[in-house]
Amino acid sequence: MDGGELTRRQFVVGAAAAAVASGSILPAAGAGERPQGAPDPRKILNYNPDMEYRRCGKTELMVSAIALGGHWKRLVKIIGGNEPKGWMSTDIAQPAFQKNRYDVVTRCIERGINYVDACCGEEILAYSRALRGRRDKMYFGYSWHVRESRYPEWRSAKKLQEGLDLGLKEAGLDYCDLWRISLLVDSGKHTRGEVEEAVAALDWAKKTGRARFVGVSSHDRAHLKHLVETYPQQMEVILTPYTAKTKVVEDESGLWAAVRKHDVGWFGIKPFASNSVFKGDGSPDGPHVEEDNRIARLCIRSILANPAITAPIPGLISVAQVDNVCAAIKERRDLDAQEKAELDQAMDRAWASLPPEYRWMKDWDFV
Repeated sequence: MDGGELTRRQFVVGAAAAAVASGSILPAAGAGERPQGAPDPRKILNYNPDMEYRRCGKTELMVSAIALGGHWKRLVKIIGGNEPKGWMSTDIAQPAFQKNRYDVVTRCIERGINYVDACCGEEILAYSRALRGRRDKMYFGYSWHVRESRYPEWRSAKKLQEGLDLGLKEAGLDYCDLWRISLLVDSGKHTRGEVEEAVAALDWAKKTGRARFVGVSSHDRAHLKHLVETYPQQMEVILTPYTAKTKVVEDESGLWAAVRKHDVGWFGIKPFASNSVFKGDGSPDGPHVEEDNRIARLCIRSILANPAITAPIPGLISVAQVDNVCAAIKERRDLDAQEKAELDQAMDRAWASLPPEYRWMKDWDFV
């Protein structure tokens, strides 16, 4: 390159190599020589040599490079029935649902996945049940969003504390590993006072042992960067959209730079653009299963090329889907020309077919 300029690929690949060398990333067995000073696998929760593990920022947790997102969209294609008001209207008490979630969590544990993220009451109740008797196998991320800062009546520190206590009690949890308060999607609309109330609640939760680690989720890049820079102690982990379209900004102006500077764990939601990247509807015997599985792996490989990402957190509805995304861990990160063209075509299709309520994902082309 003229003048020593770095391409984005060189920039990210170089950062990834440095992360591996420093022990921030522990590759799967066979994916390269273990770096000197790498974490002791025996100290990694639910370690599996076929899984990659990444240091989750200043939490120092080593988290599987694939984690389990709480959503179960399209689950009716697996267990039957209907969801008249969308996936959140699923009857989580029905035996077929509980068996499915138990089986999916079981496979995650078997494959070395050690983090599950629950972002609403239904998910918290479903996964706390699925983890009963094996809570020591997975870190539990918690956000009961209707009792958090997205809703005006829950924006004071007192109400946020009340909501956390209510939720933990209902789920039968003594604590959560991560409490990440769900801010408004456009979190820059919060007043400074509302943000400080949330920060106070996070401090309280950690000091009282209700949450081991804390952070927030938001879809507002600029505001998240401000929060990370303003409240570095409380922003231990953030959750943001992150798809195969997302690219890093190679200077200090981006969220990526702030995350690395302040050593923040970073989980990526909507890695499959709310399933818009797929041709099929999730049916296990549909005509597009093989193609959709390949696209899912390409998405995961593309996202994990950024070493600052702790893990994408796809919602997985079957044991087969767990196996498929875990297979991506053992595949090379660099996409060849044909793979890149296939993924670009799939993402262009996803962007063209996004429903109105998810078009904000297009705002996450750059971080």
